[in-house]
Amino acid sequence: MTTLVTGATGNVGRLVVRGLTGPVRAITRDPAKADFPAHVDVVKADLDDPDSIPFDGVEKLYLFVHPPTAQEVVDRAVRAGVRRIVTLSSGAVTYGYDTSHHLPVEQAVEASGVEWTHLRPGEFAANKIDLWGPSIRADGTIVHPEPDGFGQPIHEADIADAAIRVLQEDGHAGRAYDLSGPPQLTQRDMARDIGAAIGRELTFQDVTADEALAYYVSVGWPEEIARYVLGLGGYEGGEADDFSDYEFVVSPDYEKLTGKPYRTFAQWARDHAADFRG
Repeated sequence: MTTLVTGATGNVGRLVVRGLTGPVRAITRDPAKADFPAHVDVVKADLDDPDSIPFDGVEKLYLFVHPPTAQEVVDRAVRAGVRRIVTLSSGAVTYGYDTSHHLPVEQAVEASGVEWTHLRPGEFAANKIDLWGPSIRADGTIVHPEPDGFGQPIHEADIADAAIRVLQEDGHAGRAYDLSGPPQLTQRDMARDIGAAIGRELTFQDVTADEALAYYVSVGWPEEIARYVLGLGGYEGGEADDFSDYEFVVSPDYEKLTGKPYRTFAQWARDHAADFRG
């Protein structure tokens, strides 16, 4: 039976498609962006139009969807015979910061009556490409107001590894796995790793949080998300969340699933060196 992968040309989805064995159907709004092995069935479809999704013959579903159509997508999948759904969710659900983005998707899947597993990653390392890439490529600088502030980014390949495992193995039904990423680093540490990967010394611009916000919005980031990244707003908008007591723990879930430690940020930087070169 076929595994259907949504968001198949995204940072995680494309790796899930490549790592799965057996029949795979990859859906994307733009099949021209797909570069998959010949055995992958690439189909143009849009999660905002659930009727366009070809669920025929699908047994397992990797699901990354937004709440407005989540319930309809899940309902159609179940009616078509899907037996296992793995959701790409967020660590914000675990810590109670998400009530309207990923949580409703999890709830729709849990109520569906089929096997479900949630993957809850934290900060995506890939965000650095859009946030830092333009200025690094231009002049070797980074726009960030707190170089010594901490983060805990995860390599998208680690998320994909976990997804592939729970899609193809039994024994994960009814579980939510927190994918924290490796131990915390400062922004300066991350800049050092990117600089080492591209052979260039990087420096931070002296900017305020508001100036960084204006810059991030100018390079295409939605303001609400940029505000959250900079600690100026909450996960769902409004006032900033209080992270004063937050501990950057390393969740053991990934190693339990895969038998491997998380990839380091330095490894991620080497894997994406081309994205930061001018």
